[in-house]
Amino acid sequence: MFGDFVLLNLIIIFGAKWSWTVHNWPDKSLEIFILVNNIALMFAQMRFSTIIHLRLVSAGDILQRVMGLTILHSALAFVLLKVFDYYLPIGWLQWGIGTVFFVALLLKRLCERWFIKLYRQAGRNIRRATLVGNDPELMAVYQKLVTDETMGYQVLGYYADTEMGEWTYPTDELRFKNEELERKKKDRRFEKLELKHLGTLQEFLQLIREDPEKLELGDEMYVSLSRRDKDLIKRISRFCDHRVIRFFYVPVSVESIGLNLKREMLDDMEVYTTYENPLQNSFNRAIKRLFDIVLSILFLIPTALIFPFVFIIMKIQSPGPILFKQKRTGIDGKTFNCYKFRSMHVNADADRLQATKDDPRKYPFGNFMRKANIDELPQFINVLQGKMSIVGPRPHMLAHTEQYSELIDKYMVRHFVKPGVTGWAQVTGYRGETKELWQMEGRVKRDIWYMDHWSIWLDIRIIWLTFKSMFIHDTNAY
Repeated sequence: MFGDFVLLNLIIIFGAKWSWTVHNWPDKSLEIFILVNNIALMFAQMRFSTIIHLRLVSAGDILQRVMGLTILHSALAFVLLKVFDYYLPIGWLQWGIGTVFFVALLLKRLCERWFIKLYRQAGRNIRRATLVGNDPELMAVYQKLVTDETMGYQVLGYYADTEMGEWTYPTDELRFKNEELERKKKDRRFEKLELKHLGTLQEFLQLIREDPEKLELGDEMYVSLSRRDKDLIKRISRFCDHRVIRFFYVPVSVESIGLNLKREMLDDMEVYTTYENPLQNSFNRAIKRLFDIVLSILFLIPTALIFPFVFIIMKIQSPGPILFKQKRTGIDGKTFNCYKFRSMHVNADADRLQATKDDPRKYPFGNFMRKANIDELPQFINVLQGKMSIVGPRPHMLAHTEQYSELIDKYMVRHFVKPGVTGWAQVTGYRGETKELWQMEGRVKRDIWYMDHWSIWLDIRIIWLTFKSMFIHDTNAY
């Protein structure tokens, strides 16, 4: 926070030096301008203080916080300065400083976050966790805690009646998580993923009663037991409270009801209720539409600039139309024409078969466009038309809609919102070819999660993750 004040004052000093209006201000006006800006930043920090030190924080959360801080600071400083001297020409200077401050502060936050990552990678500021239970959901918790080193977690091990390799997986998706975990263990970057079996549940409970000093506890405990064992869960929770350990309950996989519920209190009783999709609200839809129009115009500018190069290379490698037009399923199940740069040779199977890794229909430059997401750029025309949104469930071929709507429960729910150029499923590992049914089930599950948790900040986060994927190759992108 101290660095934020230093940064702001440096920007004001340089801004005042190059601004011709400041030279015409009355005496002491610049000093008052600096003082008021610092006071405004102090109040803004009280509302939007930095959160980079938190473990469960995303780049989108940081962006939201920085934007709130700079907007509140600029608005408050402008109002206070106008109260001091209504006729002092501070408008353009104040908003210019605010804009530069936003960009500089965002870069500063990212650098600070990078430093925290290095600090925690070096073994500092680490939180230690213990897992208790036999359910595969603990494996998903384990994977989330240790694969992102920015979070700074070390899992000491787990207490369970069976070892992790013997756990059964009620769904193909959980089995995929285990296989992915095993692959990561073979990667040098993920050497810390080895998980130690500390003992059985009975041994854990016996040590709680007789000799808790022998337990490997750490700072946090994640427990995944059936709700039928509520007395046991309460006992472990009370033990954690006594030892000043943060207790987390993870529902077992077979008890997951697959609904997004909101917690409410009925007097002193806890109840859960379903809640509306945020995009059913007309105000939220208007914000998302305005966001789509502004960004699609910005993205269509570079699209127009690279269009001649795409046209020339495409005509050399694969004669045919530059744009590929395909009927896909949109909002409310309606059909629309989706536009892309053509990345394959003209073929009769385009509306029936997905692209595969070594698909002979792809030509070299088309293959590059697919990996770098360049082929998707013409879809911003669909966004301007209102047929698509920048972020949303990816639109599928009509043949896939017909096929999967019969096989997957809630498949058609994803069509209650506009399809997107990119989506939550695509940036969380469910992009590209769907060889198995569980892969499409995972994609649909994430599409519905996005619909239920929509916010403009979530859209910004997904766009940022998509932008990153243009430089960090996704193995599913082909």
